[in-house]
Amino acid sequence: MKELKRRKIDILVLSDIHLGTYGCHAKELLHYLKTIKPKTVILNGDIIDIWQFSKRYWPKSHMKVVKHIMGWMSKGTKIWYITGNHDEMLRKFVGFKMGSFQIVNKVVLEMEDGKKAWFFHGDVFDITMQHSKWLAKLGAVGYDSLILINRIANFVSEKVFNQGKLSLSKKIKNSVKSAVKFIDNFEKTAADIAISNQYDYVVCGHIHQPEMREIVTDEGKILYLNSGDWIENLTALEYTNGTWCIHKFDEKEFAATKTADTAEEEPDNNKLFENMLDEFNSMRN
Repeated sequence: MKELKRRKIDILVLSDIHLGTYGCHAKELLHYLKTIKPKTVILNGDIIDIWQFSKRYWPKSHMKVVKHIMGWMSKGTKIWYITGNHDEMLRKFVGFKMGSFQIVNKVVLEMEDGKKAWFFHGDVFDITMQHSKWLAKLGAVGYDSLILINRIANFVSEKVFNQGKLSLSKKIKNSVKSAVKFIDNFEKTAADIAISNQYDYVVCGHIHQPEMREIVTDEGKILYLNSGDWIENLTALEYTNGTWCIHKFDEKEFAATKTADTAEEEPDNNKLFENMLDEFNSMRN
């Protein structure tokens, strides 16, 4: 397959990939990762879904995403892994460093324009997470089931009725007033705290809602950003030459190249794991 031309990006922000779940669009994500060359990568929580992780479901495409990110590590790309609620087990390892890779709970970076950006996942604002974790986990299982049903519905819609894709979870979230209010409160809370700390940007994940908008309060103003997810929206945040943008995955372009990708020889997970270990050992030496 002809190598894709890679765009240079100063900062890439990814969140809520949920590797290890049926809803994760790992093939699409991998295709996107192959088209870019970031200097700094912010993995802003819920990258691997440890809540729902199962040895019975870990496709090659999911392993390839991990391997690709490790390839960036071996080349010296700065990678911050910010813990989220679905990968909260990693909070035990906050402070861990290996080469250009580090696990943290939050990051504050000074951008090239002199402005400060605060990166964190956002689950600290979730009352359900703080007081009823079992309920949140139950909801996560239900959400993953809904995504699976959604994929079946999309197959029928596209192949049988020649209609476009559906998003059942999006329709539910957008129609439930409490869900809309939660997102609005989440964004306002993040903005208020960021303004009080004199940050210029606040960058979150968690709510699977890609967004970039200026929020103005009596105390000041800030640019609120959310990188969305790789379950429904297939979005990332990119910062290049002092400018932020939300990158939306191009499914039509992906469909045009998918046949060529599929034709390649697919290594199994054991081989991929061996390759990852080789890269891991090379970073230690």
